[in-house]
Amino acid sequence: MSEIAKIELGGQVFEFPVIEGTEKEKAIDISKLRDMTGYITLDTGYKNTGATKSGITFLDGELGILHYRGYSIEQLADKASFLEVAYLLIYGELPTQAELDAFISSITKHTLIHEDMKQFFEAYPAKAHPMGVLASMVCSLSTFYPESLDPNRSKEAKDLTIHRLLAKLPTLAAWSYKNAMRHPFMYPRNEFSYCENFLHMMFAMPTEDYKVDPVVVSALNKLLILHADHEQNCSTSTVRIVGSSQSNLYSSISAGISALWGPLHGGANQEVIEMLEQIHQDGGDVDKWVAKAKDKEDPFRLMGFGHRVYKNFDPRATIIKKACDDILEKLNINDPMLAIAKRLEQVALEDEYFKSRNLYPNVDFYSGIIYKALGIPTEMFTVMFSIGRLPGWIAQWKEMTENKEPIGRPRQIYVGATPRDYVDISKR
Repeated sequence: MSEIAKIELGGQVFEFPVIEGTEKEKAIDISKLRDMTGYITLDTGYKNTGATKSGITFLDGELGILHYRGYSIEQLADKASFLEVAYLLIYGELPTQAELDAFISSITKHTLIHEDMKQFFEAYPAKAHPMGVLASMVCSLSTFYPESLDPNRSKEAKDLTIHRLLAKLPTLAAWSYKNAMRHPFMYPRNEFSYCENFLHMMFAMPTEDYKVDPVVVSALNKLLILHADHEQNCSTSTVRIVGSSQSNLYSSISAGISALWGPLHGGANQEVIEMLEQIHQDGGDVDKWVAKAKDKEDPFRLMGFGHRVYKNFDPRATIIKKACDDILEKLNINDPMLAIAKRLEQVALEDEYFKSRNLYPNVDFYSGIIYKALGIPTEMFTVMFSIGRLPGWIAQWKEMTENKEPIGRPRQIYVGATPRDYVDISKR
């Protein structure tokens, strides 16, 4: 017999079905609550609300599990390329070699952006934040491809939009950096892989023979895979709710980028570096700052430790720690802030205060260190996050539209003024 949840209101009992996901997650289906009772639920921040059924990503914060379409993040980060994972997320299955070749070929053909868009970049001030530039440039793509506005396009037409966006986002991201530096734009090169191409557009100069290091490419590939999707977080939910109005993919993703921009969401790895800079400028005494973090009266908090979803450990951090160690060893960088980071890591892994509170180094801690080691500016960290998260956003938008989910329309509990009469301005 199916499990039933009962709610008693005003002496009357109402029954609601309990549904169970494939990984044994359970939920009370209250979709008819208001019709049956006249009540709604209040769940500020939607912490306990399932807004959709999804077959894309499963995570278990207590056990430290993250799966994309049933595949463990550990296996994917170890064996797959980023574009292979992107295909898996968007289309539901790992591609055959022929499917992957066609997917990569299509993306490679669309890496260029319209020359007119160069004027948009040049109109931004040098100090413009690259996330603001990226969000607006992605949205502006819809004006160059007006056919994307039609929600009833064919599958082939939708796939073309998806491939264009996957292809052009690294170009837009790299050019936002080049414009801020007032460096000449570097055009994409078709002979490079996805990650190689991005690094080339970021760091190459017309007068230099830039060589992409395979260790750097491998680390970037892993970072992008680890960030590719993370269930119904703030930016993903934003993409879905904007897309639920039948808004085009470009504008939906632009909204997701804007949501990711917030320091409570995508800016955590940037805060890690800012924390390390703060400790370094104070003299580099790690023990002093650890003591401050332990002091309840002190507002200082260690950034990049613990996670609001993962209660025991972040499975992504375990993977990226190895890549972080490889990068630091390979590049042999003598940076005092990286030395501070390694000391903080050691304290967090050994000190009982941190261990008892599950304040372990998370993926943001290690990704911030890697990005700094690669020479990527702090303001670009969230842009890097956007490139990695793009396949997940696309997959979530695609799933939502194909399931013909209704337009998002949360309810509220009104706590404002009760009805009152207008008072003439002369009598106020």
